[in-house]
Amino acid sequence: MGGPTMVMIAYKCPQYKVTVVDIDPTRIAQWNSDDLPIYEPGLDEIVKTTRGRNLFFSTEIEQGVKDSEVIFVSVNTPTKTFGAGAGMAADLQYWEKTARQICQCAESPKIIIEKSTLPVRTALAMERILTSNEDGIHFDVLSNPEFLAEGTAIRDLENPDRVLIGSRLTESGLRARDELVEIYANWVPRERIITSDTWSSELSKLAANAFLAQRISSINSISALCEKTDADISAVAKAVGMDSRVGSEFLNASVGFGGSCFKKDILNLVYLCRNYGLNEVADYWESVVQVNEYQKRRFVLNMMTAMFNTLVGKRICLFGFAFKANTGDTRDSPAIFIAKRLIEERAELVITDPKALDNARIDLNGIDSNVSYIEDPYKAASGCHAIAVVTEWELYRDLDFEKIYRSMIKPAFIFDGRNILDHKRLFEIGFNVFPIGKPALTHL
Repeated sequence: MGGPTMVMIAYKCPQYKVTVVDIDPTRIAQWNSDDLPIYEPGLDEIVKTTRGRNLFFSTEIEQGVKDSEVIFVSVNTPTKTFGAGAGMAADLQYWEKTARQICQCAESPKIIIEKSTLPVRTALAMERILTSNEDGIHFDVLSNPEFLAEGTAIRDLENPDRVLIGSRLTESGLRARDELVEIYANWVPRERIITSDTWSSELSKLAANAFLAQRISSINSISALCEKTDADISAVAKAVGMDSRVGSEFLNASVGFGGSCFKKDILNLVYLCRNYGLNEVADYWESVVQVNEYQKRRFVLNMMTAMFNTLVGKRICLFGFAFKANTGDTRDSPAIFIAKRLIEERAELVITDPKALDNARIDLNGIDSNVSYIEDPYKAASGCHAIAVVTEWELYRDLDFEKIYRSMIKPAFIFDGRNILDHKRLFEIGFNVFPIGKPALTHL
């Protein structure tokens, strides 16, 4: 999130000098090369246009802090794995280290902007750390949460639904907020730049992801009922989505949501609600995550049931490992859970993905003795008993499935975890087809 955001600011604002710093020299070297550390459609072209002109990548963090007037903080805030709040609360150790480093290095007033997803009222804690400096340097802390979707980040940055900026409602805070408004106003229409108090801005990020995730879990819960009643989830979703009070977005049944935001932010919201004694509210939002976990378990159980109640020694090809199309990101990808469960059932896995194979190797490191990683989907599917579509890459729609069918062990199965394929055509070819939330098409 941090890299693409700064790249877009440099691209749209050639009058500003933008420096991206990181403690990882390997990552900075990648940003300075032709092999960027992340994949986003359109990112390469903009980096090539701006790098060396007014966009720079460096490991000189101390110098970067000293030279800058505005500092965007975009550090990782994963869910805690230890201590109080483990499994739900955000781990703020990297954020606090960054705040202290800014405090130590700064020699002049700064505007500090929270870009990472943080718990409500984190800006207050950052202010306390920054104002602890003995030099009397003034800092203004703003909240500017990101609403990017991986795979469309450049489009989202160039044409955002809205830009949200929260600040203290003091004279100094409002001046700082206006400075950030002026940056975005170089390309974002003023009516799309929303301003608020800091706390409302911070909570808006958690709430937005929670609302989006609950829609996915809601439609996925209905997909299970569709399979039992021979209803079609696509027809149900279309009917529901045409209700203007609901809308059609995020009503595509699938194997489940993933990524770095939804689960983490919802659990953060759950932890916050429990902290304030709002247990019923916490239970509601926690159930959204539970339905998502149920959907992944159900997908694997459906595979096992369809394939004669055993997966031992069967060769299964996962089409996709990224949590969504057009990214190499695998954080919290449903594919990780599915792969681990299939490994536990002693299946032999073949994983194919155009951008995420390196991350897949990392995610399955130590348990992948029976896993192969093959980029070519035709080679990956050859000799397999089943294909499971886990990521909605467009290329999977256009494959020659007659060729794939001929290369597979019979009876051949396809489990479409994203409902992106032509199920009737696959059935006519000879596949036993198991979509999400639709009747199976089987020759057995």
